[in-house]
Amino acid sequence: MTYTIDLSGKTAVVTGGSGVLGSAMCQGLAQAGAAVAVLGTTPGKIDAVVTSIQQSGGKAIGVVVDVLDRASIERAAQQITTELGSVDILVNCAGGNKPEATTTPDKARNFFDLPEDALQWVFNLNYLGSILPSQVFGKTMTENGAGVIINISSMSAMRPLTRVLAYGGAKSAVDNFTQWLAVHFAQEYSPNIRVNAIAPGFFLTDQNRFLLTDQATGDLTQRGQQIISHTPMNRFGDAEDLVGTLLWLVSDAARFVTGVVVPVDGGFSAYSGV
Repeated sequence: MTYTIDLSGKTAVVTGGSGVLGSAMCQGLAQAGAAVAVLGTTPGKIDAVVTSIQQSGGKAIGVVVDVLDRASIERAAQQITTELGSVDILVNCAGGNKPEATTTPDKARNFFDLPEDALQWVFNLNYLGSILPSQVFGKTMTENGAGVIINISSMSAMRPLTRVLAYGGAKSAVDNFTQWLAVHFAQEYSPNIRVNAIAPGFFLTDQNRFLLTDQATGDLTQRGQQIISHTPMNRFGDAEDLVGTLLWLVSDAARFVTGVVVPVDGGFSAYSGV
């Protein structure tokens, strides 16, 4: 896709930038002219995204980072500032779920037995994994008096979805954090620092594929079929479907928009089922 929003001269950081959704966001930001720092945990995957952007004429670097380790984030921030300049845009895309923190229909994994470490891992990755990068990169934004932070929410934040206890709770917390930080920055630092979130509908990613498709056959599970039947556009999202909303939110086209959560869900959140 081609977008007309111009982010030339801007530096963007995307945590989880080597994942299915994050890599599409990195590509979109680069295509719009931003210099992009692709942050992730797996060097090979990071390098693949960086190479793809560079081969398309964009500017990008890759940085291995742990979003739950403030020192790791601070080191990344120093490298990014040195190589690309001061950060204007932060996209907190690091997140996900894991089977151990998810109940199963046959009760083999039930609520009573979900292990604390798995629940904590999912909650921390999605919630603290948004707060800590916002502290590090947001501080620079307050010093510059301008910037944009985009968090990644979920349909499970709007209403509880079965099975995904820790994930849904963490994404609800992300929504609350988004609104809190938007007010905090606007009132105490600068109204030119905006904080919003995107709530994707159902996209096949490495973290949710085990819930939506049969690992042996690739067919939709019952849950996957239910989701499609409750999505008026009758399909899962493509990662590129998030890019237009992202570019709008980080650009001056949304300069009076802060503290909102925008669904990109094919109508899922609007449909009652009848």
